[in-house]
Amino acid sequence: MSIASEIIRLRQELPEGVLLCAVSKFHPASAIREAYDAGQRIFGESRVQELLEKIPQLPDDIDWHFIGHLQTNKVKQIIGKTALIESVDSEKLLTLIDSESRKAGVVTRVLMQLHVAQEETKFGFLPDELRDYFRLRKFESLTNTHICGVMGMASNTDDVARVRADFAAIASVFREISVEIAPDLRGFDLVSMGMSHDWPIAVEEGATIVRIGSMIFGERR
Repeated sequence: MSIASEIIRLRQELPEGVLLCAVSKFHPASAIREAYDAGQRIFGESRVQELLEKIPQLPDDIDWHFIGHLQTNKVKQIIGKTALIESVDSEKLLTLIDSESRKAGVVTRVLMQLHVAQEETKFGFLPDELRDYFRLRKFESLTNTHICGVMGMASNTDDVARVRADFAAIASVFREISVEIAPDLRGFDLVSMGMSHDWPIAVEEGATIVRIGSMIFGERR
């Protein structure tokens, strides 16, 4: 299957209202261009240097999503260059994104990364930490950052029930924040979860963005 045909097939299979983020990390600009020519506009990168190298090689109407662990010393380099930073995994990082955005005179859209998976290696807020962040209305101190929703990953396992439970937990925290804890939050409406191997389950559990890479581009080079 070609990159273009996979893009077209996925867009036909995804329900209306669910966005496709084509995870292009580790793949060349030529592969991204093929997906772009098939109509894809949202691409996900996880390394700052790789993102900065690709941006000038490709059309400027691409919405770049940063989906990897963002180190604090790299924040300044990508401010103003992303449509969405999906992987805000600490208050310290969020505060820095806000201050650098203020200096640059831009508003940065972000997702709060939730940690529900069984692996210790995953980054993110624990559910109670994220609930407390919104309960204490800490977001009110942000001036140049818009929190648009949450992002998360399921445990790396073949146990479908476990994967479904993880996605359900992410969606549940999102609903709790948006409906009960901070119902006055505006534009808090994105749930990014699900990858090549588990995206149908994520959609069933409430994903509004799926992050699909190997299914589109093949295995990383």
